[in-house]
Amino acid sequence: MLRTASAFFVATVGLVLSLTPASWSQNNAASSSQPGTSTIIAPDGKAAMAKDPWEYGPFFNGGLGTGDRDTDTFLSVGFHAGKVITDPHLSGILRGQFEYAVDIMPWWHANTSKFLRANCYGAAGGAVDCTSLYPTGGGYNGVSVTPIILRWNFDKGTRLMPFIEGAGGLIWTDHKFPPVGPYQQPGHQGTSVFNFTPQFGVGAHYFLKPHQSLTFQANAVHISSASLGDSNPGVNASVQFTIGYTWWK
Repeated sequence: MLRTASAFFVATVGLVLSLTPASWSQNNAASSSQPGTSTIIAPDGKAAMAKDPWEYGPFFNGGLGTGDRDTDTFLSVGFHAGKVITDPHLSGILRGQFEYAVDIMPWWHANTSKFLRANCYGAAGGAVDCTSLYPTGGGYNGVSVTPIILRWNFDKGTRLMPFIEGAGGLIWTDHKFPPVGPYQQPGHQGTSVFNFTPQFGVGAHYFLKPHQSLTFQANAVHISSASLGDSNPGVNASVQFTIGYTWWK
């Protein structure tokens, strides 16, 4: 499933790039050589970043768990907002600008395998009583916010502007996530409705217009309750892909 998701993401990027106009430079040259015609401004990242802009827009995110969570799937929709806060620094291929950003996801969804579990109670070394088996797992809905996104936008001066980022966020779910289980130690009540999401990502903006771009991104996301519940199995790693539309101002 992970290979399928990765292939779909790559195919989507390739399709979008192949369908977007490829004649900006030709039109630019033609307009500049014909008196009385308006100048067409070629869209590129360098022009958009010239005044340390704000950038914002909606996005859709989807992905898969890995390892022992490879049956988990994730979906979310949200809004991204960021501010470029430095002029270009460094040199060569590392030259770029630093940005601080925030993601808000009013709908976050995870789907996990379903199974039966029981809660057991009792003192260590004594008698243990367990509840009847009941179903757990399945769908989880919630809200997520990523208030710390530290992004480095590479200064390529082309329509394709790559970036890397590190980020950290928080998820609240309508019941304790992730499911644990079938049987747990005495007194165990599950995980937590709150989880943290440290993550690392790579991506790129592809400029369709001078101040508008498609945004593609791949993130490695760790989901953990930081032991807020009785257990902290977490999702050690998930791979999540994002596609969004960005305005630069």
